[in-house]
Amino acid sequence: MKALVFHGPGKSAWEDVADPGILDATDAVVRVDTTTICGTDLHILKGDVPEVKPGTVLGHEAVGEVVEVGSDVRTIRPGDRVLVSCITACGRCRFCREGAYGQCRGDGGWVLGHLIDGTQAEYVRVPHADLSTHLLPGTLDSKDAVLLADIFPTSYEVGVLNGRVRPGDTVAVVGAGPIGLAAIATARLYSPERIIAADLAPSRLDAAKRLGADAVAAAGDEAEQLVSDLTEGLGADVVIEAVGVPASFEACTRMVRPGGHVANIGVHGKPATLHLEDLWIKDVTITTGLVDTSSTPTLLRMMAAGRLSAGSLVTHTFPMDAMEEAYDVFGRAADTGALKVVLGGPQHDALAARTP
Repeated sequence: MKALVFHGPGKSAWEDVADPGILDATDAVVRVDTTTICGTDLHILKGDVPEVKPGTVLGHEAVGEVVEVGSDVRTIRPGDRVLVSCITACGRCRFCREGAYGQCRGDGGWVLGHLIDGTQAEYVRVPHADLSTHLLPGTLDSKDAVLLADIFPTSYEVGVLNGRVRPGDTVAVVGAGPIGLAAIATARLYSPERIIAADLAPSRLDAAKRLGADAVAAAGDEAEQLVSDLTEGLGADVVIEAVGVPASFEACTRMVRPGGHVANIGVHGKPATLHLEDLWIKDVTITTGLVDTSSTPTLLRMMAAGRLSAGSLVTHTFPMDAMEEAYDVFGRAADTGALKVVLGGPQHDALAARTP
């Protein structure tokens, strides 16, 4: 089969690799119909995630058809259309029993495209398939459903839930890339008074408005001033960091009100300064976290019912064999305007042509 293989920092190739097979009785093999590229994949290519070894197939998000299952798999069978979760859950360890699948100690957690071969391929082996895949209703389009593999549960759990967004809150989202936009969409479910989005790219601020942001500003001094003006100098109740660079994290800690919450979603490749000399007296809660995907069934139901929209996040579609071109477009988002890039197999005509 063909797959996107990591060969070290700055090096990857769409090339032939061996087809995956069943290794454990709880495995499934899925033919990938639709996959996508995550900002974390770009971090891997930059060398920010040294656990990823050369020779690993990248990717951790997919929709596809089950072609084979192990003898212990009970909830899916060949022919089923499924969402492949970015998180693998053994279902038996302490953390899985608490629903904290991201911290799974039974060879789970974030393993696809990280510790084992991932989803940017024609086929993928999914360990612990009963808890790590989700049956999809036929009415849900693949290019929408694939966004529930990672960015929507990540934004909802690590941003909105960890940040404890409540009705009437002022919510500031720093970074209007795919994760930040999904945070805006899911924060709206809690009826905040206002959502403020900050980013350096005007196209992303326009997207933030379409997803429900009430006010937008350029990241930096302009955004901090806007938050101050709209809250009469108090600060936002919840600030969600969705970039992953020191400057944005430090800006979030300046935007939050006393007693407020800073929810860090961004993947950081460098240390950020924690200004405790300013924060110790403010009773601020700062949270971090890896997504658990325990919310995925709920988000799936909401999307299928039309309560959660993802359409405006997908800006480019490619056939699967244009993986390298898709990486180039996604990696140059400032120039291309790319938000979420979706790749589909040749059997899906709707995804078989590039978006102009």
